[in-house]
Amino acid sequence: MTTWVDNHCHLQMSGSDADYLLHRAVAAGVEWIVCPGVDAESSERARDLAARHPGRILWSAGLHPHDASRWPDERDRIADLAGEAAAVGEIGLDFYRNLSPRQPQLIAFREQIELALELGKPAVVHTRDSFADTYEIVEALGAGPSTVLHCWTGGRRWTKRFRELGVTFSFAGPITFAGGDTVRLAATEVPIDRAMVETDTPYLTPPPDRHLPNEPANVVRIGEALAEAWAMPADEVARLTTATAARVYGRG
Repeated sequence: MTTWVDNHCHLQMSGSDADYLLHRAVAAGVEWIVCPGVDAESSERARDLAARHPGRILWSAGLHPHDASRWPDERDRIADLAGEAAAVGEIGLDFYRNLSPRQPQLIAFREQIELALELGKPAVVHTRDSFADTYEIVEALGAGPSTVLHCWTGGRRWTKRFRELGVTFSFAGPITFAGGDTVRLAATEVPIDRAMVETDTPYLTPPPDRHLPNEPANVVRIGEALAEAWAMPADEVARLTTATAARVYGRG
């Protein structure tokens, strides 16, 4: 059976029963998943969920840019959790919604990248309308090889630039969308050993179920869309992306 890894799945934040969704994922061929936190509390819930499913779930701890203003209050707790976790994340910059002002976002992002480097762990990075600033910080800190660009939606030009930093690209629902040509073209610029797939559960459900909450079983559809972009059999994409996930998250 072809097996996949959903390397970004907020299973602990889904409105559905997490154990049931995990069972469905395993039945669909998902070998294991990564549950990122978006703040200290959700990171703790991801840790607890992973403890119930050893081998099936890894977790990460970080503060999402939407809540970057809380970084001074969350810093110590996030740092302690990150020491136990498989990665630091979900962190990054979001200048589309700007739910936190830019300066707190930049500070929280830089300090969490530094934390990931200090711990020798990957950094799971959200970047929306912020490619230039994300690039500048990752480059300045030499963090490219430890950076995962989650739900990558950049075009070919930004993909080529980030590629030179040694980052890993993770593709989510947008690669399956009718309007996803930019993402599909960008995928052709990504080295086959530096790509992963994800659902970003419960968000970004692939068609034809856009109206439903996402779930990790749907990572198979993401992988099939990447396979089409690469003109490669889906089982080979499953093998490649699973190997990359194992290497990135220390399971290889």
